[in-house]
Amino acid sequence: MTVVKDVSYELVVTKDRLAIHVSNHGKPVDVAGATGKVTVLSGTKKEEAMLAPAKDALEAKGPFTTGPGTKVAAQVTLKGQATQSVRFTMK
Repeated sequence: MTVVKDVSYELVVTKDRLAIHVSNHGKPVDVAGATGKVTVLSGTKKEEAMLAPAKDALEAKGPFTTGPGTKVAAQVTLKGQATQSVRFTMK
C-alpha cells in the first residue's frame, strides 16, 4: 500500500491481472472515468500496460513477471483530478 496526498493505493497482483484499489480515509474511491498506466520492473524485464476502471479498482490484464523486489510504477488520473505518481515494491 502507498499513500499519496491522503489517498491510499493498494496493489493486488495475480498471475493474469494487476489491480490498484483506491481509497480515501478507508472509504473506496469511485474509479469510474479514471485512467492510468502501469510499468512493472522485474530484474531486467520491463512491462507496460494501460489501467482501466473495473468494478472497484483500476485494472491491467497480464500476465506480468513479478516476485520479491519487483517495482511497480503507476500514473493514475482519477476523474476531475491531477495525475498522481504511485510506486510500489513487492515483498
